[in-house]
Amino acid sequence: MALVGLDSVYVSKVTVEEATGKETYGVPVRIANAIEASITPSVDSQNVYADDTVAEIISVFSSVEVAFTIADLGTDNYGLLLGKEKDANGVMIDSANDEAPFFALGFRAKKSNGEYRHVWLYKGKFTAVEESYATQQDSADFQTQPVSGTFVKRSDGKWRARVDSDDAEIGANVISGWFTKPYETVPAV
Repeated sequence: MALVGLDSVYVSKVTVEEATGKETYGVPVRIANAIEASITPSVDSQNVYADDTVAEIISVFSSVEVAFTIADLGTDNYGLLLGKEKDANGVMIDSANDEAPFFALGFRAKKSNGEYRHVWLYKGKFTAVEESYATQQDSADFQTQPVSGTFVKRSDGKWRARVDSDDAEIGANVISGWFTKPYETVPAV
């Protein structure tokens, strides 16, 4: 089945427990109306040669580059994703000292059969968004906003959860509870 849609973009703030290094998640927040997304994993592969041939291929996961185009991020979500604060007058202030927090990122993509692919990326930071402005002319020219970030593996090595709503072996309540919290692995029986 082909992917034909994208919606329901959520973030969940990640907190890392100092004693254990384990990640915990806050309540997911819907951030914007998504237009398109790209997820590009970066894996470093090296060939190991022995006896004049490739004997082994070693692959190491590095990170995932995420890029979203959205209708409008809005001031509050801009501040949330990038660690910005408003002043006493409600004005969002950008500072070189701002530090974006870690987030999990969840969304779903509609498939051509009417079902959905559900995704959570577990740990990443967003970077300052590109902004462009244009004068209004005789026809509508909507300016969208790109949002990008880099996601990494968690302390347990996991970096993504992904399931299609029409997969045969989905556990009860997995899909209905997908956006209530980032999905956590259930041990196989």
